[in-house]
Amino acid sequence: MPTKPATTETEPSASQRIDARIAELGDWRGETLARVRALIKQADPDVVETWKWRGVPVWEHEGILCTGETYKSVVKLTFAKGASLDDPKTLFNSSLDGNTRRAIDIHEGETIDEEALKALITAAVALNVGKQKKSVR
Repeated sequence: MPTKPATTETEPSASQRIDARIAELGDWRGETLARVRALIKQADPDVVETWKWRGVPVWEHEGILCTGETYKSVVKLTFAKGASLDDPKTLFNSSLDGNTRRAIDIHEGETIDEEALKALITAAVALNVGKQKKSVR
């Protein structure tokens, strides 16, 4: 009975998929997503990039930190536990009514407060790591 040859092709990694999404957008949204991605990696060099929900870039560190969705007129960073984070620079401007998530909608031409975004990422990491440590007891 003939056997099926082993497949040598592998699925693209999440990072490769995010690279492809940025390239495919080819406009201000791709540039914005790339810039936000770089800031996330600066804030947390140990961040893990994943690809979920039929094509959403996700950044994780002991749990989801945020997602990076792209729409026609906005790049949306949704923080999974944003309602639990201090936001002294009031970056959160979307999904403000829920008890858990908060989002930052970035429109074409808007400037990102890079230091404030990195501080939010750092706080999100601390929240995830703190929750993990508490559950280990």
